[in-house]
Amino acid sequence: MKFHSKLQEGIFLKRYKRFFADIEWKGQTITAHVPNTGSLKSVNNPGQHCLFSESTNPDRKLKFTLEMIKSPTGAWVGVNTATPNTVVRETLQHVVGHKKEVVGTFAHWAGFDEVKPEYKISAETRLDFALKKTGSESLHFIEVKNVTLGEDGVAKFPDAVTERGQKHLRELMALMDQGHTAEIVFTVQRHDCGTFAPADDIDPEYGRLLREAHQKGVKVSPLVLDLTPEAIELSETVLPLKL
Repeated sequence: MKFHSKLQEGIFLKRYKRFFADIEWKGQTITAHVPNTGSLKSVNNPGQHCLFSESTNPDRKLKFTLEMIKSPTGAWVGVNTATPNTVVRETLQHVVGHKKEVVGTFAHWAGFDEVKPEYKISAETRLDFALKKTGSESLHFIEVKNVTLGEDGVAKFPDAVTERGQKHLRELMALMDQGHTAEIVFTVQRHDCGTFAPADDIDPEYGRLLREAHQKGVKVSPLVLDLTPEAIELSETVLPLKL
C-alpha cells in the first residue's frame, strides 16, 4: 500500500475525544483524524515523533490523518485500522491463483483461484475475505485484526474488550464445523515484538476463545507489517504464538 505522498513527521502531543490528535509540526499545532477506535495502549505517548498523511480532498473537515507513532523502543507503530485490510487485500490479489510461483508464508493462499472480500455469512455478519477454489464447495475464510499493542516484546490483541472480536472467533469455529477452513490474521503494525499472545488481562474471554479456535484448527497468523513513510506492506514474518 503506497501513500499518495510521503508522510510528514511531527511530534504527537495528545489524543482526545477518541478521533482527534494534536500534532506539533513546523512550529504550529495541527489537528489530525485518528482512525482507530481502540485504546492505543502502549502507543498513546505524548512527545513521541509521529507520521501523518495529508488529504487533497477539499471536502474533508480534517485534512490530516495520524498514521504512525514512534514507540519508546524507537519502532514505528501503525495506528490506522484501515491499513491492515488494504495490505492483506493487495497481498491476496497478488498471490491467489499463482500456485506455482508462490512459496513461503503466503503459499496456502496461492492454491485458491478467487478472492471474495466482505463475504456475507449471515444477515448480521460479513467476514473480511473468503477464498474460493474452482470446483470446490469449501471456502477459506479470513478475518483480519489490527495489532498495535506491544508489551515487553510481545505483540498483543486486543487493546480493549472486543465483543465483536469474540463473535468473529465463534463464527470462524462454526464455519469449520460446516466443512470450511478458517484463518485469523493478526497484522502486527510494529517491528519491536518477537512473539504474539492474546491480551488476557484486557479481554480474558477473547483469549479463551482464541485458544479454543486454535485447538479446533483455525489458523492463527500473526504477520508483521513493514512500515515506512512511503508505503506499508505485509511482510512474510510470522511471529511465534504464546497461547
